[in-house]
Amino acid sequence: MKIFIDVGHPAHVHLYRNFIKILSKKDVEFLVTARNKDVTISLLQAYNIPFVPVGNPSKGQIEVFKEWILRDIKVYKIAREFDPTYLMGLLNPTIAHSAFLLRKSSIIFNDSEPEAIKFPIADWITTPFVNTVIVPESIRHSYGAKEVRVSSYKELAYLHPNHFKPDFKILSNAGISRGEEFVLIRFVAWKAYHDISEGGFSLEQKLKLVKELSQYATVFVSSELPLPKELEKYRLPIPPQHIHHFLYYASLLVCDSQTMTTEAGVLGTPAIRSNSFVGSRDMGNFIELEREYGLIYNIREPEKVIKKALELIGQPNLKKIWEKKRKKLLNDKIDLTSFMVWFVENYPDSLKEFKENPEIQYRFR
Repeated sequence: MKIFIDVGHPAHVHLYRNFIKILSKKDVEFLVTARNKDVTISLLQAYNIPFVPVGNPSKGQIEVFKEWILRDIKVYKIAREFDPTYLMGLLNPTIAHSAFLLRKSSIIFNDSEPEAIKFPIADWITTPFVNTVIVPESIRHSYGAKEVRVSSYKELAYLHPNHFKPDFKILSNAGISRGEEFVLIRFVAWKAYHDISEGGFSLEQKLKLVKELSQYATVFVSSELPLPKELEKYRLPIPPQHIHHFLYYASLLVCDSQTMTTEAGVLGTPAIRSNSFVGSRDMGNFIELEREYGLIYNIREPEKVIKKALELIGQPNLKKIWEKKRKKLLNDKIDLTSFMVWFVENYPDSLKEFKENPEIQYRFR
């Protein structure tokens, strides 16, 4: 078996890294192409995943379409030479187009709902060409006969206890002592195509947020954009592959990030998410994590975020309360990596088996 995977974002590396590790030991051959987005390349190198670079992210939201076209051509040429059995990615148009042109099967993961995005272009140019779409059951959009709906999140491909063991020693680089409470704040760049006319904290709001919270707890800041000089002293002093250990032990996450909010939820760390997606058109996983499990808070108004953050910081036994909530979630959800290994190893028979009996997924808790 030969599998081709294209990754364009750090979250994609995490989604597939354990999948690649497990199947590589079974003599499955992989070829990974990668876009130099944020810390994507650093993560691939840290996890010893060989890759072929296929370009850099565009400098603006409009230029992204030119980048897509150029990357489409590069990926197709590389895939044609590799001649894979299956092509995989996360809502990845280059994978879908290459598979379609090569008459190969594509298996795509997607956890972003087109209804939540003002211009869901990636869905429009990807889904029609895809064979199978694996989606969390929490999303409200239906992909019809193409979808495989699983009780999981993409973050459980790498943060499920079967694959992730928190290591407190890693935090020593940040000077954290056991029992010390600290808050992690995460800001994203808002430059992706799906971020057109969307946004999170303004610079003024970032400065106020850090200033207020630092009076009550040790604060660390992680940012996709260069930090303003006023926040440089709060920079998170660990390599990107260790971020989840840091997040696990954090007392609280405050962010405008989508992925890191879900990561905090599945790790049992209280999280407050604030951006323009919050509201009636929000994505199903965030609604579920808040309403069903009480693990996160979705607050659209930045001025209300500080009030909620201070309320949580002052709550005794906060992490113990959240650990009980996390156990409930883990009892309901499956290990996505183990499911994908079974699904791809046995595809397309596994697709037929799943359609006839979706409960088979619960073998992979």
